Amino acid sequence: MARHGMIATSQPLASSAGLDVLRHGGNAVDAAVTAAAVLSVVEPTMTGMGGDLFALVWEGQNGRVHGLNASGRTGRAASCEALLRIGHEQIPARGALSVTVPGAVDGWAELLARFGTIGIDRALQPAIAFARDGFPVCEIVAGQWHDVEPALSQDQAAAAVFLPNGRAPRAGEVFRNPALGRTLEQVAAGGTDAFYRGPIARAICRHLRSSGGLIDEDDFAACRAEWVEPLRTTFRGCDICELPPNTQGFVVLEMLNILEAFDLRALGHNSAEYLHLLVEAKRLAFADRDERLADADHVPRSVLATLTSKDYAAARRRAIDPARAALEVHAGSIGLAAVGRPGSRTPPVGAGDTVYLTAVDDAGNAVSLIQSLFESFGSAVVPPGTGIVLHNRGSLFVLDPTHPNHLGAGKRPLHTLIPAMVLRGGRLFLSFGVMGGDLQPQGHVQVLVNLLEFGMNVQEAGEAARIRHSPSGIAVEPGVPDEARTGLVARGHLVIDTPGVFGGFQGILIDPESGVLMGGSDPRKDGLAIGY
Repeated sequence: MARHGMIATSQPLASSAGLDVLRHGGNAVDAAVTAAAVLSVVEPTMTGMGGDLFALVWEGQNGRVHGLNASGRTGRAASCEALLRIGHEQIPARGALSVTVPGAVDGWAELLARFGTIGIDRALQPAIAFARDGFPVCEIVAGQWHDVEPALSQDQAAAAVFLPNGRAPRAGEVFRNPALGRTLEQVAAGGTDAFYRGPIARAICRHLRSSGGLIDEDDFAACRAEWVEPLRTTFRGCDICELPPNTQGFVVLEMLNILEAFDLRALGHNSAEYLHLLVEAKRLAFADRDERLADADHVPRSVLATLTSKDYAAARRRAIDPARAALEVHAGSIGLAAVGRPGSRTPPVGAGDTVYLTAVDDAGNAVSLIQSLFESFGSAVVPPGTGIVLHNRGSLFVLDPTHPNHLGAGKRPLHTLIPAMVLRGGRLFLSFGVMGGDLQPQGHVQVLVNLLEFGMNVQEAGEAARIRHSPSGIAVEPGVPDEARTGLVARGHLVIDTPGVFGGFQGILIDPESGVLMGGSDPRKDGLAIGY
């Protein structure tokens, strides 16, 4: 708890760097970008300059929420036909063909240009120092790094940077990435032009093209982050703010709209009755996601308005049997024919590898920011001399040209990244996020219900045992009662034990009476919430 400023990230070094900015007069945006850059160095399994970014910004002075979409697009040469012609029936999970233009660096610059008080040169200094001088690898990151050794070893440049001495660093070992430090220095000196229109872009595009990729320097130069209007719904007297497509914010809103008619508090936290409703609402909302979510230009506004409406949720809710899991779940009817051929839906996203952070300053400004490579170490492609690992978000396109999320030129893929904010009485109440691919909407809903229905504080709400539904079944954390597991099975659900897939929460709650900042940081990560 603190009164003046606070930051919560998934790495203590990043939290410390952001807090230092706040204590020396910077605002929440300055602190968030500084911390995001540090995370790009100290948590390379999850994030980096080669990834994408989304953010919500709360302007304390005028009480407005702004959304930023800094996810990159495909190259102009990208098409379903291009991949089918070279023998691919689906987009490779890793490698050059899975890469889209990374938007994170442009996102940093755009946030600072509109709302920051420092320049990108100052914001990148802590990250430069950690890349140049090294940092001790934390335990959770070390385990993730070790798991991806086989993928990194397939790329000579990736292995040279991220497998020093032929292996992943162990917990407590100091890791240095001087090439990344030099890349960061170039961006600090030259801004986004150095990254998107200079030698860095040339090095990245040259390597991608030599590896069969479909991105060139003109594609890099065209990268632009976009300010977007957040989506909203109400739940238990609060306004819930999420981002629109190409990311999955509407899924959270649809789930909450479905659940709001049930007396969840009476059912009890993590009871079989509550968890069954949660899973069934998730299945309905995800069926809509798989059918409709794509680049914003391919999701009609009327469709999005319907998906987030109370009337649509009421119609979807009628499909839920409180005593039995549905045998099949389909996308809802919204006046349009089904899209895509059978089997063309976006493949399951899986765990995903992401960092989330949030910061609040003394003037009441706040940032909810999420940044990712998608899979651990993304595409596992590292252009020589850059120290950058590129993300693999392009692997989430489909090769069915009738589906809105089909691969095409200049398109953004379906995205999982969703920062969130909650308003109460027109004032910011909570800034939070939950990392973890398909877990993110499920995690958002569970955290919000923990806070708003079950009366938990911000740390309890993020730390409480979670479930995660996937096509494989319901993964259940050990803290969920045995009777809840038994009750889920009795209702026709398959319960599985899958460790390590429950994401990572960070959040800051602003007490509506005192204005005190209350931070929570998930023990499932190495993170830290800290203020002054």
